[in-house]
Amino acid sequence: MAKKPENLTFEESLTELERIVSDLEQGDVSLDDALKQFERGIKLVRNSQGKLEQAQQKVSILMQEDENASLTPFDSEGE
Repeated sequence: MAKKPENLTFEESLTELERIVSDLEQGDVSLDDALKQFERGIKLVRNSQGKLEQAQQKVSILMQEDENASLTPFDSEGE
C-alpha cells in the first residue's frame, strides 16, 4: 500500500512523481489507472509545494533574526 503523500519526504514525492509521469507518458495504462495516477500526482505536487513553502518560511525567519547575516557555502568537513 502506498504511503499517504503527507507522510512522504520531499525526495520520495519527487521520485514517485517521476515514476507516475513516466508511466503516463508511455501510454500503456488504462484510463481508470491513468486517472488514479494523475490524482495521486496532483496530491503529491500539492504536498511538495507545501513543504517547499514551509522551508522557504523557515529560511526567511532565520534570515530575519540577523538581517546582516549572509549565506555561506556549507562545509561538512569542518564538523
